[in-house]
Amino acid sequence: MPQAELDNFLQTIAKGKTVPAILLHGTDPYLRDLCRKALVEKFVPEPARDWAVTKLSASGGGWEEMLERAQTVPMLSPHQIIFLDGMEALERLGDESSEEVGEALKAYLKDPAPFSIVVFEAEGLDGRRWVSKLLTANALVVELSAGAGNMVAFASDMAREMGAEIDPAAAAELVEAVNGEPAKIRLELQKLSLYATGRKIEAADVEALVVSARKYTVWKFTEVLAARDRRAAMDFFDCLLREGEQPAGMVGALAWTYRKLIEARELPPGTNQFQAARDLGLRPEPAGIAMAQARKVSREQLLEGIVALAEADSALKSGGPNPRATMEFLIARLTAVPAKAANS
Repeated sequence: MPQAELDNFLQTIAKGKTVPAILLHGTDPYLRDLCRKALVEKFVPEPARDWAVTKLSASGGGWEEMLERAQTVPMLSPHQIIFLDGMEALERLGDESSEEVGEALKAYLKDPAPFSIVVFEAEGLDGRRWVSKLLTANALVVELSAGAGNMVAFASDMAREMGAEIDPAAAAELVEAVNGEPAKIRLELQKLSLYATGRKIEAADVEALVVSARKYTVWKFTEVLAARDRRAAMDFFDCLLREGEQPAGMVGALAWTYRKLIEARELPPGTNQFQAARDLGLRPEPAGIAMAQARKVSREQLLEGIVALAEADSALKSGGPNPRATMEFLIARLTAVPAKAANS
């Protein structure tokens, strides 16, 4: 089955179109909860939710209970929803168990119950393994991510849910400050809504509470990596970990920054930061930072970095045992001195 953009998926739900099997794929808890809430509110009447909404874990045999429940007609509700999280656990089964589970899931997905919506959940499946291949072929895959424009709208919606209002420019600055991560946007909005009680949240509030504390962190990290200062990069990494950053989030933010630097290198000579802001989809100040950094890094170094980041992302999503080791190896690659320079 095809993939669905998050906003298209939410629109499909709003129209009342049911999908028998869905894969929510990604790490952001806010977007995951947003999808769960939309499904439950649309398809299960409130009085029936205690027995028509089930949450199970794929580990410990939860998939067996899912199959049993999915084929049992729900009471007092036209549909039931079964959430099965932790699908990564099935990737770690032995060959014999994998075959048994795979055949059982495949048989159900070929002929799903018309009254059941089964929602598989995973933070990061390995696309080379049978779980990912089975669900990609038989379920609607929803990547839990959103573009910057969508996240600005999400930020405004989150603020309204809290009884607050945020200026569009402030919402855009907030999204950029936290690298577009919805869970972090929500956390910062909780603080901002209290800070600006009784009035609209303005860009100055975001600058004071959010941006000043972690201003352009990803750009600073990229600058250290581009300078091939390995010790400083490792220290920076340790600092980010202590602040609660997750390795997968760091890799995603760095990959986005490297792509922006490649785009910045393609800008015509003489481009000012306001023109760059329009072309790069950034605000003027970070656009100026991108142009300055892009002049210091070769295109080859950036392309090599994109490859290294993609491989690190794959390793982290495949459930490797040591995310820190993966990140340290990545930093070593990104700060490695080219062979020609080392020889000279």
